[in-house]
Amino acid sequence: MMNDPICAIATPYGVGAISIIRCSGNGSIDLVSKLAKKDLNKYQSNTIHHAYIYDGDKMLDEVMISIFKGKKNFTGEESLEINCHGGVYNTNKVLECLLKNGFKMALPGEFSKRAFLNGRIDLTEAEGIMDLISSTNDIALSSSINSLRKSIYNLVTSLREDMLKIIANIEVNIDYPEYDDVIMLEDDIILPELKKLITKIEHILNKSKISVPAIQGIKTAIVGKPNVGKSSLLNALLEEDKAIVSNIPGTTRDIVEGKLSLGNITLDLIDTAGIRKSDDYVENIGIERSKKAINDADLVLLVFDSSKSLSKEDLELKELTKDKKRIIIYNKSDLDNKIELNDDEVLVSSVTRDGFDELEKKISEIMRLNEFNASDPNYLSNARQVSLMNEALKSLNDAYNSCKDNEAIDMVEISLKESYTFLGEIIGDSSSDSLIKELFSKFCLGK
Repeated sequence: MMNDPICAIATPYGVGAISIIRCSGNGSIDLVSKLAKKDLNKYQSNTIHHAYIYDGDKMLDEVMISIFKGKKNFTGEESLEINCHGGVYNTNKVLECLLKNGFKMALPGEFSKRAFLNGRIDLTEAEGIMDLISSTNDIALSSSINSLRKSIYNLVTSLREDMLKIIANIEVNIDYPEYDDVIMLEDDIILPELKKLITKIEHILNKSKISVPAIQGIKTAIVGKPNVGKSSLLNALLEEDKAIVSNIPGTTRDIVEGKLSLGNITLDLIDTAGIRKSDDYVENIGIERSKKAINDADLVLLVFDSSKSLSKEDLELKELTKDKKRIIIYNKSDLDNKIELNDDEVLVSSVTRDGFDELEKKISEIMRLNEFNASDPNYLSNARQVSLMNEALKSLNDAYNSCKDNEAIDMVEISLKESYTFLGEIIGDSSSDSLIKELFSKFCLGK
């Protein structure tokens, strides 16, 4: 049931100063009171108290218990936090005792899910919590804090309020046609307001093309023919031997991935199989996956060997990636250089790490990260939000075109309501159960 008492360890697994077990749900305070052998209900909300936890007559741990009553807490229902001594064994024994005495183990994200369903947070705040936990740079951290401050919620709510005003005008016209002329309503009121909304949403989506990769990480494919040093570059960037390196062409036959923070930039790196013509069946599978990785990437790092002149295969790769955001990298600068560098190209060495600062600068320039201001409220933070905003824009354009073509005012309203619903899904106002389940399953236990 929705309000059944649940519990989970909320701190990382391992030995530390304290371990916290979070409890929430109807009857939680009564259940813990029995195990503590003291009435916790007599204490005020938002207070912390010394206690012992017993399994029958056996004392398991000396603890401090934080008590949260009523609905003005994170989950929106009565809850507690049991602060145990920070040992693995004793914490697990306390958890087992709770589970034996009326609590259920919380599912991943269930505390945050209850907070959402009880109206304590919206979906964008929930995503902000996830982003805060997984932040790998200052941009992601600042953005997640803005989400927790309801910046995206306020942005979307403002757009929906503007839509409601237009819908209200249409409803009045449908219900009381004698008070408004339809043509005048469309030309003088609806069309200009629709155009304003379309412009606002387009502005938000343009900003989000910068914000989403900056916050979530830039999907980056390292591409090149065999033996130009792609795997060496990946290993040097990650500072670990993630990919196998050898002088045998075709060594990398599948995708190798890694996450990297380069200054204030987070890259989701993919080292692809060397792209060339091959009769090897397995290698060709890797090459096809490499081509798919290029299509899916936000950024392509196209790697050439600076100690050799460009080959036919190199030039073909230039053509293959010409429509992608890319940076051309000449690797092996520690060897004799046989190329003339253009201004938009980077010379690096995977051995000495020379040129890596310049590479970071180029990535920031091409992804326009210098234009991104985390304190600006007019952007979205992830692909789910962008996808729904795009759907909202499509429906809004449908409404605008219907209005412009003097179609029935009911058709304009239908498209407007569709747009309103898509915006609602961003903040969780009209989310399906399956969406909510999928979103909160990504949380860790105890969140």
